[in-house]
Amino acid sequence: MFDTWIRIWNGDYTGADALIAPGFRLHAALLDGGDGSSVRGADDLVAWIGQTRAAFPDLRFTAEVGPLVDGEFVSARWTATGTYAGGFPGARAEPGTAVTFTGTDTLRTEHGRFVEYWLNSDMLSLLTRLQAL
Repeated sequence: MFDTWIRIWNGDYTGADALIAPGFRLHAALLDGGDGSSVRGADDLVAWIGQTRAAFPDLRFTAEVGPLVDGEFVSARWTATGTYAGGFPGARAEPGTAVTFTGTDTLRTEHGRFVEYWLNSDMLSLLTRLQAL
């Protein structure tokens, strides 16, 4: 399941409908001030990931630790690397700027699908690199 999750984040959305439950819920502090509750189901998740990838089209996620599995929970630490293409709100970095940031995903499974997602990423590092602070 986690391999498909990483492929989705890397831009291959073909497994999203099979992996993400219709009632899927995101728990995250979003840049627009939201809490992620507007992201429900596979379509919303893919759209949200697509927004991220629009500013970093070559963004590549790799698992650094895990996935660790405990009952219905799956967790992994990841690193993302890519190239800024422009369009990130408030960024003063030039397109072509290389970025690297890390994070931890914790997901809850039910009936072989992901139903909840807690995201903790190092946005301070990313925003600093993009000169958006």
